[in-house]
Amino acid sequence: METQTAPTYRIWGPDNIAYGPVELPGLVSWVRQGRLNAQSWVYRDEQRDWLRATDLPELKPLLGPKGVTATPAGPTNLKPEQLRRIKTFADMETAQLASLLGYLEPVEVRKFTVLFHKGDAGDAMYSVLEGEVRAREVKSGGETTLFTLGVGESFGELALLIEGERASDIVANEDSKLLRLPAKAFAQIIREAPALATPFLLAISRTLAHRSRALGGRLTSDLNLAQAAGGIRS
Repeated sequence: METQTAPTYRIWGPDNIAYGPVELPGLVSWVRQGRLNAQSWVYRDEQRDWLRATDLPELKPLLGPKGVTATPAGPTNLKPEQLRRIKTFADMETAQLASLLGYLEPVEVRKFTVLFHKGDAGDAMYSVLEGEVRAREVKSGGETTLFTLGVGESFGELALLIEGERASDIVANEDSKLLRLPAKAFAQIIREAPALATPFLLAISRTLAHRSRALGGRLTSDLNLAQAAGGIRS
């Protein structure tokens, strides 16, 4: 007895990227999020044809006779161009940024609030839209600030690539607005839209490479200073 598989669909986004495949529940979710409207092109894998979303019988109850859809679920009032203040996103195309908005979550953090602690599970990347945060380490009741991050900086990128624990506490130095990209959402991007994931992965790789180079430079400088101090003492 053959097992019937559920039909799958793909949509053609405004950024000229094909998203999918997804089954009908995923397609319905996209309608409710505002990522798919009546005029969106939908590809039915089983029939191998493209149709306007409004012409799909399974979507008509949601789209309605006039194609009215839900309000997009992305960060409130945030425009694609505003993402360019984030260094990781600065070189991405506007259409790509518009698509990325649907995967991001806005987070507001009050001054002195701990966003997460050292040892917590790494499950998301964050970017600073407004305000400032710091990475700290607490030992024997004392606190050491490892580094501070202001507008345009991101942190937690490795949480998208590997499962692991947070390396330090992150605390808000002032009231801050952040953008959160959950690891699950990133996996969804890779699954649904590889063409969007590629420039994003490249941007993350560049960020991590610059950070690694800067860290290597500081370590070399510290080593040289230590060697010089040792020579003076001798």
